[in-house]
Amino acid sequence: MAHIFFAASIQRHIATPEREVDARTLGEALEAAFSEQPRLRGYILDDQGALRRHLAVFVDGRPVSDRQRLSDALGQESRVYVIQALSGG
Repeated sequence: MAHIFFAASIQRHIATPEREVDARTLGEALEAAFSEQPRLRGYILDDQGALRRHLAVFVDGRPVSDRQRLSDALGQESRVYVIQALSGG
């Protein structure tokens, strides 16, 4: 099973403990988290269902490539990290 982790900056708003999820894509992993914490969806996805700009999501240490359809593949041992991106100067 894939493992999904939400950074403390997200957990400050909604309790989202790390967990194992049975998922083959990033979208399925996020849906598993949303099923347990429905309010989380609004923090992670925009009104079109894409990842919000202020988030950085990594699968196995690499930034996701499909921020719109969330189709990045996950393996049985994949690790997904959802963090807030920093910006500014």
